[in-house]
Amino acid sequence: MPLSSVWVALLAYLLGSIPVGFLLVLFVRKQDIRKVGSGNIGATNVLRSGGKGLGAATFVLDAIKGSLAVALGAWMAAPLLPGVPQRSVEALAALFAVLGHMFPLWLHFRGGKGVATGFGVFLVAAPIAALAAITVFAFVLALTRYVSLASILGAAVFPVFAWFTVSEPRPTFFIAVQITVALLIILKHHPNIRRLLAGTEHRFGAPKAA
Repeated sequence: MPLSSVWVALLAYLLGSIPVGFLLVLFVRKQDIRKVGSGNIGATNVLRSGGKGLGAATFVLDAIKGSLAVALGAWMAAPLLPGVPQRSVEALAALFAVLGHMFPLWLHFRGGKGVATGFGVFLVAAPIAALAAITVFAFVLALTRYVSLASILGAAVFPVFAWFTVSEPRPTFFIAVQITVALLIILKHHPNIRRLLAGTEHRFGAPKAA
């Protein structure tokens, strides 16, 4: 991609790196969410720490920042990258927004697992697939009460849904980013995968803190 794509990537990263869960808990409860529960800044740990409303707000705002990053990328595509397919520019913004959430500059590159932000970016770039994936997430969560398993399976099936629901054109980079983001989310859940295999993973709604 041309050098001007760096601006898209940088702005998307900065948007994605806004540590919503950390800021909400800090401002509302005067706590550092990194020192509570699992230490993760995402919606699940915020909710499990006792902030149900804050957990919901974290998920929504993390998704919104992802959607805004991709919308910004689409808006910048024509003036900055006229020779590049818009979907490729959206994919670039999607990738860096998720990377920003997972590795935020402001928190020494220790961020969340990317589920809500990933949902947000693809709600703009591949809306039907994103809604299908979040439906799988909700079904698995209701059936098993494992947020981690629901997140992993939701991420895993997203590229499949995208392949069948996104109309042409589908640039190679667009497809590659879908797969990359799904893999990043799954890899970020590696401690959860170990606990799932060991039978020690925390179930949603159980009294034990994550």
